[in-house]
Amino acid sequence: MTVVRHDPVVDAMSWEAARRVAAGSVKPLGAVPVPAAEALGCRLAGPLRALVAVPGVDVSAMDGYAVAGDGPWRLVGRVLAGGRAHPGPLAAGEAVEIATGAPVPAGAAAVVPYERAVAGAGTVDGIVEPGRHIRRRGEDIPEGAVVLEAGAPVTPVALGLAAALGHDDLLVRPRPGVLVLITGDEVVHKGRPGAGRVRDAIGPFLPGLVEWAGGRVTDTVHLPDGPSALHAALSGRGADVVVVCGASSKGPADHLRGVLAALGADVLVDGVAVRPGHPQALARLPHGPLVAGLPGNPFAALGAALTLLVPALRGLTGTPVTRETGTLGGDVRAHPRDTRLVPVRRTPEGAAPVGHDRPGSLWGAALADALAVVPPGWDGEPVELIELP
Repeated sequence: MTVVRHDPVVDAMSWEAARRVAAGSVKPLGAVPVPAAEALGCRLAGPLRALVAVPGVDVSAMDGYAVAGDGPWRLVGRVLAGGRAHPGPLAAGEAVEIATGAPVPAGAAAVVPYERAVAGAGTVDGIVEPGRHIRRRGEDIPEGAVVLEAGAPVTPVALGLAAALGHDDLLVRPRPGVLVLITGDEVVHKGRPGAGRVRDAIGPFLPGLVEWAGGRVTDTVHLPDGPSALHAALSGRGADVVVVCGASSKGPADHLRGVLAALGADVLVDGVAVRPGHPQALARLPHGPLVAGLPGNPFAALGAALTLLVPALRGLTGTPVTRETGTLGGDVRAHPRDTRLVPVRRTPEGAAPVGHDRPGSLWGAALADALAVVPPGWDGEPVELIELP
């Protein structure tokens, strides 16, 4: 009988294909209106329009005097920002003292700043520049103007802009919810790990990475080894994506694939030809959520998250994909068969490897600001640089 042995790395999907599968496995989440204060970090699902003009009326751009006609002018009142407007238009030869942002009376030809005016008893004189220091209605933003297009990120500044334009709610694509499952009897979550134990280094970096990619971690659950606890956790509902840390390889304590099969999941990626991180997986459960299986080694888990999890989250939020390339210096060896993810720092001379890139250590990634994607057989050509959060 002939026995055919399969090398799991040889049979694995290419890194570029796995990333395309992850990005194409989802569609943007449906648009929902949310209070503006809850929209931070989301992306607009439609264009943001000005509900009001900015400024809403003609206003003074300076503290001084709004004047009509030629001087000297007779003072006939005072107008403050937020106060009552001057009753009626100004006649030639009249002026009102005015504060920055206060509505300019009809008939005013200009505003003369205090520093360019000479005030007397009930009168004021100065040099007039017609139209000077008056901000006209809609001069900054006309009513109805589109100020941000659909897909724009809701930043703190965007929230301020939306408020200035009269918005209390924003139509956004919500941030996808991510459930994190940390597996392993040997994993401890605080203090110094004892003999035969390891401190969890993946759980602490995932919330920041998920947030950076546009999602939000809804819960982190620590599971013992064994299929039953993992089966129960994956049977639940409420998350758009479930991340399983560990259990993704094919050893005796790795139960993810068996549990996915028992649940009837559609496996989209089963191993990727990448170093580190080849024992990663992506599947869709029958009740909807994606499952991203990450290796238990921390740097391998980071590489897998950037390969499968981040493209999926950005697909759910409708985030445009951007690619950065650069030259790669230093002593970097390509693998004949697999893509390599190499921690680098960008410099004026190109991307420089920082070293310390073994699968079980995050040291190199912590020193780096990007991962260089070194394809199989690379021979010095420019490479893609994946930004690190």
